[in-house]
Amino acid sequence: MIVVMKQSHTDEDIEKVKEKAIQQGHEPLVINGVERSVVAVSGKVNDDHRAVMKLLPNVSRVIPVGKPYKLASKNYKKKNSIIQIQNLTIGGDEIAIIAGPDSAETQEQTIETAMAAKDAGSNGLRGGAFKPRTSPYSFQGLGEDGLKMLKEASEITSLPLFSEIMDAQHLSMMEKYVDVLQIGARNMQNFKLLEAVGESELPVLLKRGMSATLDELLLASEYILSRGNENVMLCERGIRTYETATRNTFDINAIPFLKQNSHLPVIADPSHATGDNTLVEPVALAAIAAGADGLLIEIHPRPEEALCDGPQALLPSELETLISKASIVAKAVGRSL
Repeated sequence: MIVVMKQSHTDEDIEKVKEKAIQQGHEPLVINGVERSVVAVSGKVNDDHRAVMKLLPNVSRVIPVGKPYKLASKNYKKKNSIIQIQNLTIGGDEIAIIAGPDSAETQEQTIETAMAAKDAGSNGLRGGAFKPRTSPYSFQGLGEDGLKMLKEASEITSLPLFSEIMDAQHLSMMEKYVDVLQIGARNMQNFKLLEAVGESELPVLLKRGMSATLDELLLASEYILSRGNENVMLCERGIRTYETATRNTFDINAIPFLKQNSHLPVIADPSHATGDNTLVEPVALAAIAAGADGLLIEIHPRPEEALCDGPQALLPSELETLISKASIVAKAVGRSL
């Protein structure tokens, strides 16, 4: 950070800034200008450090330098991270298609949907066993029974399983069944949960909170990375705005921004972003064009019977069409499916 002094500052004021910087564990460097002086402070600076500096006598303003997130930044790692999950590679030239039911409902439905995802061309399986719902009266998922159904479907199709974890107490149980731990939008800033999955050996798919800024998303990923888990993927799933025509507003800007500022792979979820199966395909194609490393797509063989989020689920035949079109867009931007 750069601490800019007021013109009326004294040498004593400069010394107080230097002393505070040293107390915070930083190295201060005084730069004397013609009209005013500044103190350049190097080291791991956080918001609290900057806030304290602003309170010191004759400090005009404090300017942050660099990104507030460190481990997720391209300043830390120039090359894009590539995450290997069984036979699925995320972050390289090939775009991942992770498809499946919003939630496991029955053994037959789960296996049927997983096989349909595989037949359509998916290389990953998504499915929920724990469902965070706005209403306490809505379907909450089947818990461990649902995980068992999804695990069987994953084994039958040989597709790695992505599933949401809602509570750190579920971690040891989920590690027995899933290949990727998903953090939902409502838990993006559940810091105890982030720290817990940061200590897991499983990759993590971190969804952006519905009202979160991109810096907040990257700082949330920092909690996981700082605990030693380097296999983190970011997911843009739409944010809440004043627009009510769709379930959320898909932030297409987020994808190139994240790709330019972070080395972590970026997945797009057009299903939750739109809440409308007629909008999933065009938004998915736009996400690939913008640089997404993968798509998270909900499908259901009979959406009208789905216990959760049926209106946003594609039919298996529609997923097949989407993948066919996606391969064309991917080729146009130098990628493949």
